Amino acid sequence: MPYRKRYVFVPLSRISPNLQHAVIAAEDGHFYRHHGIDWQQVEKVAEESSETGKIRRGASTITQQLVKNLFFTTHRNPVRKAIEYTLAPLAELILGKRRILELYLNVIEWGPGVYGAQAAAEYHYRMTAAQLDREQSARLAACLPSPRRWKPARMNDYSAAILERMQQLAW
Repeated sequence: MPYRKRYVFVPLSRISPNLQHAVIAAEDGHFYRHHGIDWQQVEKVAEESSETGKIRRGASTITQQLVKNLFFTTHRNPVRKAIEYTLAPLAELILGKRRILELYLNVIEWGPGVYGAQAAAEYHYRMTAAQLDREQSARLAACLPSPRRWKPARMNDYSAAILERMQQLAW
C-alpha cells in the first residue's frame, strides 16, 4: 500500500476525554504533577539502568516528547536530550498543560502516515476522535511506543494495563 499522510488538527475539546486520559496513563502518569520533567521517573530509570547495565525504558514526559516531535529528530542523542531538559519546563510555563496535551495529541504518529488523534480515530475506527470510548482509547494509546508496527486490535494486554492505570487515576 502506498504511503499516504493523514493529518487533521482538532481542538482538545473535540478529542474524547477517554483518549486524553488513556494517553496520559500510558505515556506520563504524573503529567499533572510535574513541570515538564518527571524527576521520580528519571531516578527510577537511572536506578534500573545501573542495576542491569541497560536502559530498558525511557522517562520522557509528554512535554519532552512534544518538544522532541516539534523541534528534533527521533534519533537518540545526548545533546538533544539535554536541550529537551531545558525546553520542557519552558514549554510548560509558556503553553500550559491543556495546550501541551492538545498539541501532543495532534502531532504524534498513530500508524504509518497517521498523525493526530482525529486521523487515528478515522483510520483505525472510522469515527471522530470525540467518539472514542475507553477501550478504543486504551488500544490506541497502547500503540504509541511503536505506532508503525502495532495495531490497536492486537493490543490486548497493554490496553488492559492502561485501562487499569486509568481506573487507578480515577478516570
